[in-house]
This record gives sequence, structure tokens and C-alpha cells, in this order.
Amino acid sequence: MKALTLLTADGPASAQLTDHPDPKPAKGEVRVAVKAASLNHRELWISRGQYPKLTLPCTMGADGAGIVDDVGEGVNADLLGREVVIYPGLDWGADRRFPSKSFGLLGMPGPGTVAEYICVPAENVFPKPATLSFEEAAALPTTALTAWRGLIGKAALQSGESVLITGAGGGVATIAILLARALGAHVYVTSGSDDTIARACAHGAKAGFNYRSDTWRKELADASGGIDVVFDGAPVAGYAGYMRAVKLGGRVVVYGSTGGAQFQVNAPELFLKHATLYGTAMGDLTDFAAMLDFVAANGLKPVIDKSFSLQETTEAMIYLDEGRQFGKVVVSI
Repeated sequence: MKALTLLTADGPASAQLTDHPDPKPAKGEVRVAVKAASLNHRELWISRGQYPKLTLPCTMGADGAGIVDDVGEGVNADLLGREVVIYPGLDWGADRRFPSKSFGLLGMPGPGTVAEYICVPAENVFPKPATLSFEEAAALPTTALTAWRGLIGKAALQSGESVLITGAGGGVATIAILLARALGAHVYVTSGSDDTIARACAHGAKAGFNYRSDTWRKELADASGGIDVVFDGAPVAGYAGYMRAVKLGGRVVVYGSTGGAQFQVNAPELFLKHATLYGTAMGDLTDFAAMLDFVAANGLKPVIDKSFSLQETTEAMIYLDEGRQFGKVVVSI
């Protein structure tokens, strides 16, 4: 089979399509003939060696959807031929509140989804929503799972509340907009691009604010009347500004560190507002099932910016690295 492989961590262009033996499912596993995969910024960090416990060579990609075409010992043969979405995690553990120390993801340390075949534990495959194409389904796993756990599992976002979603063009942010709107929330966004803000508003955001403007903090507070929930993947850029607009009892969810690892927290803004600051990353199998059910029930479709063929995966990595996309970059296989 062919798979996107990283032999040396020399940047996005160093990820190349290479040949591998077709995998066989072990006991308790299924093999999925992958029909589509999607890329995340995680793949860019791995390609630069900026990922903990990086082991090379590795096949890449955590997100995928396809058809079960083989099963290992102990697996129900009824799964054969099923169209599935792949849960991207391995070994979450028994405690739903946080993952075990052995938790990892597909595409390093596990096998990658940007491949013609992948073997995963049978519990990792879920029915593909009939309303979604393979490409749309493959755009969901890590982004929608992260957004679902952050907005619902952590912040308990309610209908009628106001939510600020930062970095509106990213994959997690774009699906978060759709999830929040379907929940009945009033969505506000930030971005450094007016065009991205316009596209976010076309997908359901009520208003957006360019964080390059000196006045965006006041504009956010005035337009929203106060924010109940913030969903933020880059707190270095915005935390000091949006905290002034957070309401009493507000919740801030941080799911990433784009732009830097450290940001300054004003303690009185937290305790005088009775606010809560959450950290979140990914989610467990229960979160994944609930997210897929919600997506199907509400007819949601993730935003796909551009699709590439398997033979164009190196170009897809370079395109993602340029950072101009709105939504997900997918690979059709």
C-alpha cells in the first residue's frame, strides 16, 4: 500500500508518499480501506520534529474514514463492508475526565490514516453518518472531537449563551462555529483576516473582530453585551483582551497554544468574575459517539477548504503550512 511517510523531520515537504506492505489486522482489530483522510497542524509540527517522543519513520494522519475490509480474531464479521469514521485516539483509559499516561494518537505513535489501509482496534470504528461523504466524515475526528468536548463537556455551553471562538479559519474553530450555532448559541469570532471573518459570518457567526485592530476588545464587549464562553486555541494573542468582555461566571476553554506556550493571567479577572479556566485536548470514545450523533441529527457538514489526491499529499502539507485555508484540508484516497 501507499502511505504518507515521514523519514526525516525536515518540514512539510519532507513528508513523502512511500510503499509499505499491506497491514493485517491483529486480534481485536479491523482493517479499514481508507477512502479519505484529513490533515491537521499536528502533522506540520511532527514534520518539524516539534512533537513529544517523536519516533521516525512514521506514517502520518490521525483523521480518516473508509470501509472495513478485514477483521482480526475475535471481531464480529458483521463489520465487514461497513462505512466507518475512525476515532483518532489510542488507550484513553477508564477515567473519562482525562486520558491515561499511555494515550496516543494515530499518525504517531500509531499508524497513520493518510494511507490506503489502516488497522485499528475494533472499538475505534463508528458508523459514518449517512449524510456525510467520506471526505466530510474524514474532516471530523480530531477537530470536531476537540470542539465537542471543549464546548459541551467542559464549558457546558447552553442555548442562548454567547460564545467567542478565536482563530476563525482553523479546522477546530470552523467546526466549533457549526456546533455552537446548532446548540443555539450566539457566536462571535476573531481572526487576523477580514475575509476570514466574513466567511465565518456566512457560516453562522453573528459578528467577528480583527485582532490586529486596536479597538477589537471594546468592539467585542459592545457588540456581544458580554461573553459566556470563550473557546481559544491561541491564548497568547487574545486572552488579555477578551477577558474584559467575559461575564460573571464565564468559562474560558483553552485547547491549543498557537502563537506561544505562555500567556499572562490577571488573577482578579478570574476570581472577581467567578470565572473558570479549562484546558482540554481531544476526547474519549463516549465523546466521539455523542459528537457523531449530534452532527448527524443536526445535518452538520464540516467546512472543507480544499481536497487533494493521495498522490498530492506532499503538496497538501505545503498548502496547509501556508495557513490561508478556511476549514479542513482533505485527501481523497
